Amino acid sequence: MEGARFIAGDWGTTHLRLSLCDGEGVALESRNGPGAAEAAGRFASIFASLTADWDARYGKLPAVLCGMVGSSLGWLQAPYVPCPARPEQIAAACLGIEDEPRSAGRGMGAPRIHVVPGLSCRNRFGAPDVLRGEETQLLGALTLVEELRTGPQLACLPGTHTKWVMLQDGQVRDFFTAPTGELFAVLRDHSVLVRQSRETFATEAFEEGLASVAEQPTTQLLHRLFECRSRPLSNELPATSASAYLSGLLIGSDVHGALRVLSSAFAPRTIVLVGAPQLTQLYARACATVGLDTRQLDGVTASLAGLTQVYSRLS
Repeated sequence: MEGARFIAGDWGTTHLRLSLCDGEGVALESRNGPGAAEAAGRFASIFASLTADWDARYGKLPAVLCGMVGSSLGWLQAPYVPCPARPEQIAAACLGIEDEPRSAGRGMGAPRIHVVPGLSCRNRFGAPDVLRGEETQLLGALTLVEELRTGPQLACLPGTHTKWVMLQDGQVRDFFTAPTGELFAVLRDHSVLVRQSRETFATEAFEEGLASVAEQPTTQLLHRLFECRSRPLSNELPATSASAYLSGLLIGSDVHGALRVLSSAFAPRTIVLVGAPQLTQLYARACATVGLDTRQLDGVTASLAGLTQVYSRLS
């Protein structure tokens, strides 16, 4: 087995995942830590404490970090790279963090730590749009899925803020954002529309929500949301299934709305879904209702592949 060569880190708002990797990006060991929101003012000390024994064994290895660590809440602010953006442009725009004392022969220039920048664009609604962290997953997807590197392709990265990304010959052309996950959490936890335990997920109710959107795809989502309360009151839906029905309405509306926005020339019949497996599976079901094939990639796997790609380019 090849020895450790670098440290890969996905430092999001609520969670940090560090991986000790060989030169091919295989994770040899992993560590978890606090997210960027909790780490304010302590990024250097947190990183040092989590990597101290790795430093002792292997010396101060180079590190590549992505996510909110490069935001205004992070260790330093890495400016957004404007779209269209090629993988090499993203790697070249990484910002270095000095780590004293320097160790010789790291192979990545003077800074030990590099932070991957986010991406920006003027989206298809004429509004400014940004992403941070997802660019690394996209780099990983481009590495893992050869078809994404040729012609017009569409990727969807479901999450708190779902990203719909248009790719052209391996570069990120533009994207737009739907706060689907955030809206679900707000309505589930802070509205009267859904009142239930969140211990189980009612798949049948989710499918009913998808079907309801598919039957009337042009109906405004705002005019459907109250069904999450009225259907249980009318005994048409168990109260314990209301959040799953809400999820079906939101994800179904997200998928149908995104496809309406895209031109026929930029709507491939296969969509690459990148994210948490449980969430990409839900989006795959929604895509199936409109006859779209999907390919699912685990977000953690894609992120690690993207960080490895950046490390290789910087090396």
